[in-house]
Amino acid sequence: MTRKKASEFRQEVLDLYDDYAHGRLSRRDYVRKLGAFAVGGLTVEALMSGLSPNYAWAEEVKPDDPRIKTEMVSYESKDGGGTIKGLLAKPSAGTKFPAVLVIHENRGLNPYIADVARRLAVAGFLAFAPDALTPLGGYPGNDDDGRAMQAKRDQGEMINDFVAAAKWLDARPDSTGKLGVVGFCFGGGMVYQVAIRLPDLVDAGVPFYGRQPDLADVSKIKTPLLIQNAGLDARILEGAPALEKALKENNKMFEAYVYPDVNHGFHNDTTPRYDEAAAKLAWSRTLEFFHKQLDAK
Repeated sequence: MTRKKASEFRQEVLDLYDDYAHGRLSRRDYVRKLGAFAVGGLTVEALMSGLSPNYAWAEEVKPDDPRIKTEMVSYESKDGGGTIKGLLAKPSAGTKFPAVLVIHENRGLNPYIADVARRLAVAGFLAFAPDALTPLGGYPGNDDDGRAMQAKRDQGEMINDFVAAAKWLDARPDSTGKLGVVGFCFGGGMVYQVAIRLPDLVDAGVPFYGRQPDLADVSKIKTPLLIQNAGLDARILEGAPALEKALKENNKMFEAYVYPDVNHGFHNDTTPRYDEAAAKLAWSRTLEFFHKQLDAK
């Protein structure tokens, strides 16, 4: 099956998928509202299939790629979910690497996020992608169930899980002691939270279309930030000016980019919301930023 482009769908349809993917629409209401766009022989089932993730498209770096080493490992999150599992990926050659914590969307450690960790390993980083669904059995193999599972977890406990992951990753013997954090959607919001709670530990943060933190917490941030947002993502862009104003007023280091005419989730290459040009540019900026902030001087 070939991935369709966002331009092949009406924006209202893409917005419905966004509402469904973020839990603002139940599956029943999603199907019902899609029915209004099932015309000219196009069925609701065909629309849903075209919008749903296909993880075969996300595999840029195969798990057995000889350039990297990968393994599933566990760490302890005593103030969160207990023992949490995640994917660790690092270059095959070398002994110490700058580390990057990869924080998933609102559906657990799916194949797309696992591939992001492997992409970072290919780029020379020690990457770790925890699965916040571990206490509930782990990512279930599909996003719908994963989304429902993650909604059952306590938000504060999940923040503690990622804070614990950052500390664990930074302290590993194969880490140089330089730590970056990147996250997508829910994970983008978590980047801010980890930076707020670990201001002296996190050396670089890259939130992709993440919910902004409380402005009262901005003064706690010491981490240089690279903020990546989508031009059609009205929900996230609504809070962007206030955050940038607060960052400037508090003399924080940050860069902010808005990629025009692309949707929330444009970096996720498993759905039609993916935009190749914007995704590649945003990723090249991400790698450049991490190398600048994390590589040994």
